[in-house]
Amino acid sequence: MCGIVGAVAQRNVVPILIEGLRKLEYRGYDSAGIAIMNGAMQRVRAVGRVADLEARTREVHADAPTGIAHTRWATHGGVTENNAHPHVSCNDGVEVSVVHNGIIENHDALRRRLEAGGYRFASDTDTEVIAHLVHSHLAAGLDLFAAVQKAVRELEGAYAIAAICRKEPNTVVGSRKGSPLLLGIGNAGSGKGENFLASDTSALLQVTRYVTYLEEGDVVQIRLDGYSIVDRDGRPVERPIVESQLSADAIELGRYDHFMQKEIFEQPGAIANTLEMVANASSLSAGLFGAEAEEIFARTRQVLVLACGTSYHAGCVAKYWIESIAGLPVAVEIASEYRYRDPVALPDTLVITVSQSGETADTLAALQHAKSLGLRDTLSICNVPESALVRQSRLRFLTRAGPEIGVASTKAFTTQLASLFVLTLVLAKQRDRLAPAREKELLAQLRHLPAAVSRVLECEPAVRHWANRFAPKQHALFLGRGVHFPIALEGALKLKEITYIHAEAYAAGELKHGPLALVDREMPVVVVAPNDALIEKLKSNLQEVRARGGELFVFADQDTHIEPSDGVNIINLGDHAGPLSPILHVVPLQLLAYHAALARGTDVDKPRNLAKSVTVE
Repeated sequence: MCGIVGAVAQRNVVPILIEGLRKLEYRGYDSAGIAIMNGAMQRVRAVGRVADLEARTREVHADAPTGIAHTRWATHGGVTENNAHPHVSCNDGVEVSVVHNGIIENHDALRRRLEAGGYRFASDTDTEVIAHLVHSHLAAGLDLFAAVQKAVRELEGAYAIAAICRKEPNTVVGSRKGSPLLLGIGNAGSGKGENFLASDTSALLQVTRYVTYLEEGDVVQIRLDGYSIVDRDGRPVERPIVESQLSADAIELGRYDHFMQKEIFEQPGAIANTLEMVANASSLSAGLFGAEAEEIFARTRQVLVLACGTSYHAGCVAKYWIESIAGLPVAVEIASEYRYRDPVALPDTLVITVSQSGETADTLAALQHAKSLGLRDTLSICNVPESALVRQSRLRFLTRAGPEIGVASTKAFTTQLASLFVLTLVLAKQRDRLAPAREKELLAQLRHLPAAVSRVLECEPAVRHWANRFAPKQHALFLGRGVHFPIALEGALKLKEITYIHAEAYAAGELKHGPLALVDREMPVVVVAPNDALIEKLKSNLQEVRARGGELFVFADQDTHIEPSDGVNIINLGDHAGPLSPILHVVPLQLLAYHAALARGTDVDKPRNLAKSVTVE
């Protein structure tokens, strides 16, 4: 959600800023802009894509050694050029420009105070408050570094900020609290000659692999000759420099048409990478989750999963696994709801947070809420090792999916499921509920999982044919039972996200309690049909749909003996995969959403109104 790039160099930084924004497009946005310093401050903004901004910068021959850039996802104020970032404050020869991710919760009070002091606002955004606030401190005689430090102490809410001012043409100052911002160190980590800021590493691979992850409340100043960081209390600090292992190839399309397609087909490799530590093991160890894991798991009496969106669905699958295999009660909470109610905090609860980015604002806040209630045993399942969520958790397991650019999560989801299944087995073993023979059997199934996913991907041609029939539809119904009900939820979410077809998912046994009223010839019904203990009951549910004229699209295991007929379309996925079946059954649902979106002509990787990383509430 939104993206920031900043640069100070001894060359024209405009191409660096534009390319950085292009790498951040996956985060979701509706407008973009840059501000640069080259004697005078110059600002260029555009509603629409980064390509539109790039065209405007060429028209005005933008060229400068210092600048900041931003992609905006509208929160306060509509999608207009006036509301696009950067925002500027200028008076008495003092000029400052600011970009901002996040939401300033006390912006109304600050705006009234600043207006009373003579400041005039040109936008409806909360960000313009920051520009005027920094300007007021500059006008009082502070330099930019000190002015930003003083300004952020007055802000309530979440933010990542980058600022430049005319009086310090070779300086960019940034700060973060609750929203990601990192420092890119130029010239092979020396920081001499050029330095950068960005919302994530992908924006900076074009110029450096050396990054420093800022902590909550940090303020950083980058210059030609180096950089300085102070913590939330204004004390100088050093943060470790990390050489990013992210590959530039990983954020390029290669032979694929869209990132979503690429990421669907990367799932066998992503799962193999995630399971690398257990692939050659003869048994499982709690140490996979951290040095304290064995002690924490030994006292765990129940589990609380906090997550949003697709990650929430992963948590719902994990509830079935952990309860049935490990024998522990599990509550799964939507993070944004958990933090605003009064939950009962039971002692000896393992709090599991699940997130692709590790920067999801609601999940981070829910984790803090759980801690405030005395729940200190925390585990993060996350794809980003340096993320805030990982840093704030006692235990961690990295999904190792690599960068996921498409807004609709695919490989992040299946690697989350693989990780949660490993956790399930470790918890079961800790509680003496996993016999050695069964452990060996399930480890073998995990090792086979990448190959099994590869086989499922072979159904793409058949799914593409189905997708063309979905394209003209306005509604769809997804059904699943047991541990596959959350997979139906995920399939419906994928279809909604990128095709804009209204889709709902239900536990198939709930058909008679309302959803059956929706079924007619115009309502395709997608069914997840594994050959498990509930298959006969599911077959009865299919008959209920057919009796009302509904057309069924069934993803079935080879041995379910559901035969194609008039109004019953079948794609067989292979033999039943036991408890790992949910991971296999979600893959064709991802393909269905992808190809239906292609058939409808929507923007697959950047669906309207959505952002990849939801870093604001």
